[in-house]
Amino acid sequence: MSSLKMLLRIALVVAASFARSAEPPASAGEPLARGTYLVTVAGCNDCHTPMKMTPEGPKPDMDRMLSGHPETLVMTAAPTLPPGPWLMTAAVTNTAFAGPWGVSFTANLTPDRETGLGKWTVRNFSETIRTGRHLGRGREILPPMPIPMYKNFTDADLAAIFTYLQSIPAVKNRVPDPRPPAAALASAGS
Repeated sequence: MSSLKMLLRIALVVAASFARSAEPPASAGEPLARGTYLVTVAGCNDCHTPMKMTPEGPKPDMDRMLSGHPETLVMTAAPTLPPGPWLMTAAVTNTAFAGPWGVSFTANLTPDRETGLGKWTVRNFSETIRTGRHLGRGREILPPMPIPMYKNFTDADLAAIFTYLQSIPAVKNRVPDPRPPAAALASAGS
């Protein structure tokens, strides 16, 4: 087994043990353990790790852990919502979402320097979460990212999360830019 796969297995075992733990690890002195715990309980893998179909149904593709929407999965035009009180639709990978805001794609949170968070600083990461804007000043972070809840993380929590994200295997995966709502596209073309 490669050392990368072994490291990933260890991280998953550690994350699973934290998820079952009644008490989170101490926030001071153990930022990597704290970050692992917070990423696990905050459900980051739910959207940022692509799902793959298995004989048992959809499962997270842990070879692409936290790498965001797969660059090889090209999404067609945004689907029309079915009748009724529907807000959004999601891709089979659970990494692309269409709704009144347009189409959003989950970001690559791995430390890849070209396509992920590898060139970011803890300040860039914290400002993104605090402001709900890319790098704290760019485009808005779109649904379903729970920015209103994540703004409640402490500075120490965000630093621990960033420490963990910088420790995982880098995955080269260029996520597409978000798409505006279809109505905005139609009026822009007029």
